[in-house]
Amino acid sequence: MSWVWTDILCHPFWAVSTVLLGLITRSQRRGSWDPRACAVQLKGKTAIVTGANTGIGKFMALDFARRGARVILACRSEARGSAALKEIRERAGNTDVHLRLVDTSSLDSVRAFAEKINEEEKALHILVNNAGVSGLPRGITKDGLEVSFATNHLGPFLLTRLLLDLMKSSAPARIINVSSVNHRKGKVDFSHFRGDNLTYKLDVVYNHTKLHNVICTNELARRLQHTGVTANSVHPGVVMTEMMRHYNFIIRSIFNLIGLFFFKSAEEGAVSTIYCAVAEETEGITGKYFDSDCSLALPAPLARDTALAAKDFEICERLTSKL
Repeated sequence: MSWVWTDILCHPFWAVSTVLLGLITRSQRRGSWDPRACAVQLKGKTAIVTGANTGIGKFMALDFARRGARVILACRSEARGSAALKEIRERAGNTDVHLRLVDTSSLDSVRAFAEKINEEEKALHILVNNAGVSGLPRGITKDGLEVSFATNHLGPFLLTRLLLDLMKSSAPARIINVSSVNHRKGKVDFSHFRGDNLTYKLDVVYNHTKLHNVICTNELARRLQHTGVTANSVHPGVVMTEMMRHYNFIIRSIFNLIGLFFFKSAEEGAVSTIYCAVAEETEGITGKYFDSDCSLALPAPLARDTALAAKDFEICERLTSKL
């Protein structure tokens, strides 16, 4: 009997070895920093997490609540936000967790949210800009902005600016912008903000928005020097969340199948952001990019261009300013 190469691939050895490799990979996905071993308490501190009703955002909020913080879940969906609120309060044993609605794709919604926070809150010590989307079709918001850029970058950019005075008065305080390693594949073209010259293929637009996250975080950190407020960007890792919900069924299925073995869970994906937000080791660090294993990493060359950062920041200020 003769063998062909396809017979080798169909041998049970390959199935068994693939499963074993997947299990080994899963066991090594956690970084060296374990939030459960971190004794830092946040009693008397206030934290805001956008996109906190699901995925990594929910686990960030849960961690802060377990540490005793007053936590504000900034969510777009009232129904899903209320469900997350109930779950976090119960699991953390902390009733000082609250839901506030915001849609980061709408500048009016961001302004209304920030106005309410500034009126109701006496302090703000942690701001995590986590809400984001990927794979959306082309769309223009009523503000004239491309919808993915509005949701992932310009909305969070405006939110941060509107809360800066509160954070400065609460210093020391930390701003963490959830970016992605995919920012390395992004490009800077300021016409993208208005939806021009964009290619809508897989995660291309998402990658551009994540690059702007890192660029503007670095510039924000420069502007916040000596204020006691730090700003850093972080890659959570490749995580099994609802981020892929806007992709077609085949792509989602492949992603989920591979992810069972090789991608982080939402709880694991929250770790690097929690590290930036609470760890004593990251106190005072600003203008940096953290990888998914909680280590400092160099971002893409474009993200290290200070002249580009200043220009990007100024354009974002203009685009998000009230006329």
